[in-house]
Amino acid sequence: MEHTDREYCLEVWGDMACFIRPELKVERVSYDVITPSAARAIFEAIFWKPAIHWQITKIEVLNPVKWTSVRRNEVGAVAGKSAIYIEDKRQQKNSLLLKDVRYRIWAKMEYRSVAKRKIEKDLFSHEPGRDENPMKYYQMFERRASKGQCFNQPYLGTREFSAAFRLVNSDDEALTPPISEEQGGTKDLGIMLYDMDFQDPKNIQPMFYRPQMKAGVIIVPPINSEEILR
Repeated sequence: MEHTDREYCLEVWGDMACFIRPELKVERVSYDVITPSAARAIFEAIFWKPAIHWQITKIEVLNPVKWTSVRRNEVGAVAGKSAIYIEDKRQQKNSLLLKDVRYRIWAKMEYRSVAKRKIEKDLFSHEPGRDENPMKYYQMFERRASKGQCFNQPYLGTREFSAAFRLVNSDDEALTPPISEEQGGTKDLGIMLYDMDFQDPKNIQPMFYRPQMKAGVIIVPPINSEEILR
């Protein structure tokens, strides 16, 4: 069966975003840019099947990084059988958020054989299993993305910040360049959350990497790369 290694691009934007740093648990503080796991979730919101996995390959930052701070009242208790009195459980928390974000996200469909769908120890494959038809999935994604269809509303880090998106045809249109070095487009972003490792359902672990943004472009390594920190 012929396998076409296609790369898709979505332009994604929103008024606010928060890609939460896991090391700061009390106050919500965002990373400077979207994480690969948040980018993957946007593709999955548009199209996902058990036979595929979205591998993010590149992130382009189109708007300069801008911050805003929001202080909100939250309830510091979990709803249960007993009543919650807001005046007793109210907490004020500060969130450091991104505003006016816009990205171009590039990703490839990777295929899992039947065995890999059962979450075994081997990593995702770039090749489809014998029981899969890649062209069927390509066409389904292209149709849904071009019409703006999604299974659930994509969001930018947290569900309160919804994301708008469009499918980019890089061959037919002139693309807006990413932010330049003068606009803050070249930066070492430090250790960032890459994704969660679901290979062992009883011991799900976070994976990290150290992204380098150069002229607004971040190259995302594959999941089996030595750059991924486990």
